[in-house]
Amino acid sequence: MRKLVLFLHASLDGFVEGPNGEMDIGWVSYDTDLERHAKEILSTADTVIWGRGTYQMMHSYWPSVPSNPSASQHERDHAEWIDKTEKIVFSTTLENVDWNNSRLVNKDIENEIRHLKQQPGKDMVILGSPRLAHHFMQLDLIDEYKITVSPVLIGKGLPLFQGLKEKINLKLIENKTFDSGAIGLVYQTVG
Repeated sequence: MRKLVLFLHASLDGFVEGPNGEMDIGWVSYDTDLERHAKEILSTADTVIWGRGTYQMMHSYWPSVPSNPSASQHERDHAEWIDKTEKIVFSTTLENVDWNNSRLVNKDIENEIRHLKQQPGKDMVILGSPRLAHHFMQLDLIDEYKITVSPVLIGKGLPLFQGLKEKINLKLIENKTFDSGAIGLVYQTVG
């Protein structure tokens, strides 16, 4: 059975976006160490799950990376991976998605995820999309939480966890400390 994995970066005080919205993530302690970690996580996935906002942001950037002479090798590799990877966009406001290997789901979200988990393949990863992740948390659909915690306090923004109606028990299965002082945590849902 495939797993639905949430991969997000958070501040030590628990925010996944700063007060200025979706692109306010410049506080993430991203370096070559964290690049390797992200590549390891994504190597276990063959499907990316996004909400509307993250899809539009990613689609506006990543397809242009291969032709950008100032792009790093890591960015070029990620652009190639993301182009080939299946992308499922959950949105009730978009009418279509036109990025290579993308499809739109706009109804029956819970059953769609449960159906996808039964299909053969690698993990599915919610890459960003914290608002969609909050919805999936409320439906108890996330199997693993892969969170990197940056050594910074930002004071306000969008919380990592929001709107939970019931307790979700987790088991720590991995932790890493990176050169930047960031910590990588992997928790599995229990029960």
